[in-house]
This record gives sequence, structure tokens and C-alpha cells, in this order.
Amino acid sequence: MTTYAIGDVQGCYDPLRRLLDKINFDPLKDQLWFAGDLINRGPQSLETLRFIVSLGASAHSVLGNHECHFLASARGHKKPHRTDTFDDILNAHDAEQLIDWVRSRPFLHQDTVLGYTMIHAGLPPQWSLNEAKHYANELETVFKGDLFDDFLAHMYGNKPDQWQTALSGHARLRFIINCFTRLRFCDAQGRLDFNEKSAPPESPAHLMPWFEAPNRQTAHDKLIFGHWSTLGLNFKNNTICLDTGCLWGGQLSAIKLDETEQVISLDCHCSLKPF
Repeated sequence: MTTYAIGDVQGCYDPLRRLLDKINFDPLKDQLWFAGDLINRGPQSLETLRFIVSLGASAHSVLGNHECHFLASARGHKKPHRTDTFDDILNAHDAEQLIDWVRSRPFLHQDTVLGYTMIHAGLPPQWSLNEAKHYANELETVFKGDLFDDFLAHMYGNKPDQWQTALSGHARLRFIINCFTRLRFCDAQGRLDFNEKSAPPESPAHLMPWFEAPNRQTAHDKLIFGHWSTLGLNFKNNTICLDTGCLWGGQLSAIKLDETEQVISLDCHCSLKPF
């Protein structure tokens, strides 16, 4: 059995199928990890989602910001943006089943045998991996329970931007979900920034990637993430970024989760603009 992790697909179904052909993926014996943002902005969100759902136990995915936005729109808490491309899912005959499947995805996936943990965006420097697992579970419990709609109505926003264990209610959940699905930068004091989307060296001097923060509690844990197309394929400080900008005319990338950490990529043509 071989396990591969794959970066942000965002509805680029044809490149995904070509990538799986390139790695000779066999759903009967191989495993796929998807780092979130399976859907939206690309041309074939419905086909992408149905295909990944059809893989059953062969596929593991975590929730990204685009899945969370999709859920908020599907439940009537957020008006779709003009660039959203998930109407095909919302209008599908199996829409409710697909929405339920997305809703039931985790925010963190870990395999202790392989030694990797996957999230969509990042983890704040103050959290240990055990704490991150606890907070992911806290959020997943809300997503699967009666408070789901109440939280979606209060999900959007950039505050609070610094972790305190005393945070409660919507503020606490908003901080947690922003870390898992939107985080890129923080400052030396661990305060998070959710506005900057560039990558070093173009980013402001007072900000650093979350994985370069001093005293990061997960510095010894192997973390896989996506979300950051301007950063691209990146191996640093025990982290691996797999978002290589397929949607933007870049590439779709997979990494073999073994001692080789072989990366397999191919060019994408379903782009919004040249990379």
C-alpha cells in the first residue's frame, strides 16, 4: 500500500484524474490524503466532489476554507461570491448527501504509523499537536451537532487573532477554524494575521510564516498543509506545503508519504489566470 498526499484541487477534476493516472493510483490498495479545498473556483466542483466521495475509505480529506464557505452558503448563512463555482453541487440531485459528506470531514487527519499530520492551513505556535487534535475535535463536534447553523452565522471574521485558553463561544470557535483553514502568517508574539496572502520575501517584515514562529510547539511534528499557492511546494521546519497553484495555472502535486517523500506534479490548464 502507498499513501499519497495531494494539494488543493479546487474543482480541477481533469488534472486530478491525470495526476492519479501518473502515480498509478489503485483504490484497492492505495490511500489518498487531500489537504482541503477540494472544491470551488475551478470548473468541475461537482465531478471532483462526487469522485472523491466515491473513493470511500481510500480517501481522507480535511476541511479547507472553501468547504467551510460552501457549507455556509448551502445553509443560507452567506451569499455566494461571484467567483464561487459550487452551484452545480447545490443544484445536484444528490446535493444533500454531498453537503452532509463535506460537513462530516475532520479538520485534522493523523497517521501515527506513517508519522504525518495533515491540516488545511496551519497551526498557531502556542498549540501542541495534542491540543490541536483536541480543538479540531471541539470544532467537529459543533459541525455535527445542533449548534452548526448558529456557528456558521458567526463564522466569518478575523478576530480574535491571538490564542487564549479562556476564549469561549463564537470567538473561540472562530479562532480555531481560522487557524485550521485560513492561517498563513503570525508575528513574533504569536498574533495571527489573516489578511496577508503573499509569501516571503514579499511579505511584511514584521510577519513570518506560522511554521517559522519562535517556540512553535509543533516544531518536532511532521505537518502537511495546503492553502498557500503563493508559497508553493515548500519543505521547511518539518512542514510540507502542497498547494502548487493548480487553479492559477500552476501545478497539482502529490507527495508519497514514505522515506523518499517523492513529489509528483503535473501542469494544470483549468486556470483562472497565468501563474
